Amino acid sequence: MAVSILHRATGDGMALVGAMGLIWWLFAIASGPESYAFFLDHARAWYGQIVLIGLTWTLFQHLCSGLRHFVLDTGAGYELDSNRLWSMAVLFVPALLTAAVWLYIYFGKGLV
Repeated sequence: MAVSILHRATGDGMALVGAMGLIWWLFAIASGPESYAFFLDHARAWYGQIVLIGLTWTLFQHLCSGLRHFVLDTGAGYELDSNRLWSMAVLFVPALLTAAVWLYIYFGKGLV
């Protein structure tokens, strides 16, 4: 139940925060170099990085949970042990994927 609720919350979070960030970015590009520099200053600041890392985590959380729901919709994975394993994986895999993406962003092609 908690994984299902988290799936809905991450979808809403991506829709709201992601849309606001996208609109701000588009307006900054359309408004000229000064506005875009202002946007980049905030996106590169510590609080902007936290928002971007959070959006990355919500993307991966929603993706993994959606895959879990897809498997359940096929009729598989309803056994207690299988369902518990998928639920735990959906909680931990997005954190690992987020860490991998941001390590790649921060340290370049060191992970490839």
